[in-house]
Amino acid sequence: MADRKALAHLLRRATFGPTADEVDAAERAGLTATVEALLDPPTADAGAARTPVPKLPPVVNAKADRAAQIRTVGLWWLDRMVQAEHQLHEKLTFFWHGHWATSADKVKSGPLMLGHQQTLARTALGDFGTMVRAMLRDPALIIWLDGQKNTVKAPNENLARELMELFTLGVGHYTEQDVRAGARALTGWVVDQKTGTASLNPKRHDPGTKTILGRTAAFDADGFAALLLEQPACPQFIARRLWLRYCSDAPIPQATLDAASGQPTTAAVLRVLLLADGHAELVKQPVEWLVGALRQLGLRPGELPEQQQRQLQSGLNQLGQVPLRPPSVGGWPAGAAWLTTSATQARLKLAQLLAGRAPQPVLDRLAAVPQAQRVDALARLLVVDAFTDRTRATLTPAAGDPRKLLALGLASPEYAIQ
Repeated sequence: MADRKALAHLLRRATFGPTADEVDAAERAGLTATVEALLDPPTADAGAARTPVPKLPPVVNAKADRAAQIRTVGLWWLDRMVQAEHQLHEKLTFFWHGHWATSADKVKSGPLMLGHQQTLARTALGDFGTMVRAMLRDPALIIWLDGQKNTVKAPNENLARELMELFTLGVGHYTEQDVRAGARALTGWVVDQKTGTASLNPKRHDPGTKTILGRTAAFDADGFAALLLEQPACPQFIARRLWLRYCSDAPIPQATLDAASGQPTTAAVLRVLLLADGHAELVKQPVEWLVGALRQLGLRPGELPEQQQRQLQSGLNQLGQVPLRPPSVGGWPAGAAWLTTSATQARLKLAQLLAGRAPQPVLDRLAAVPQAQRVDALARLLVVDAFTDRTRATLTPAAGDPRKLLALGLASPEYAIQ
């Protein structure tokens, strides 16, 4: 039977940040039942129902209104991440956002970025092939990687290259000739900004035969996708990416890779990985850190005053991770890249904001225990296994002030690790 520490570790990886009550429930259910409930929740997501997809107003003033739409989508998604009860699905959707990294900085459309997020959410747990085919029709991704410029007369290689290098196979599993031929297979897709849809214009498509990865046929987008999905490198590439994000920055053990890459769906792959041995400490990404803190304090971004909503978004910008705005097609960095001096200062500033808004019941939970025990109570509240002696030396003098104690706990090195 898994102990509380192992279950807390699981929930920190599988969700944005578990509450103490959720760890209690996992203790009662056990490891296997907890994993199954995460992957296939028994009830509808009431939190998602509380955060319906926003209806974006029409664009009148092009630049200002588009920027406002994108802010609205970003804040809505942050609110959804906090409120969602199906936390594994919500976190996995954000993982896929970093995988199919597509930025509003170039797309410049709230509706298209919202549609992109919805496609990721719809396909997050299922068959990866379904996701690949959907993404090749995703208007935001097509614009992001210049797919609408890819024509029979002037093939553009951007989407074909990243499709193989970053999305399905990885470096070393294709050639430059494959990129050129793959670009021809993807020609002809155009985006209608008014309807938010992509369609194939036959006049812009190259219907001729192409040789890709040693196979010759009149490949189109779906044929190209099917060919990529047949490659043994594809499921292994996805399993490695998920391992890196959910389990460890060390290489995935061969037996785990073999078991994971043979699964039919992403949900099944995650089941293998979450139950596998070999997990190690990982640094929380800024969005994981913030959403987890909001969940544990019972704060909802959508209910904060507008000024503090902007402070949350500004804080994420200072930390270097803003939903809808990955820095490049390679997505966000992982690991210790987030542990900079400036990031520590930004986390403390955000932690002070969150602690200042902490509801009274949260403060009462800390105040209800003797002052000498409040650091331990804080660790339980924030689902931290234990604070080091050095961190305790910083926290203990603040134990008489629950808000200050909360802020320091959220900014601590231990809280930055999952």
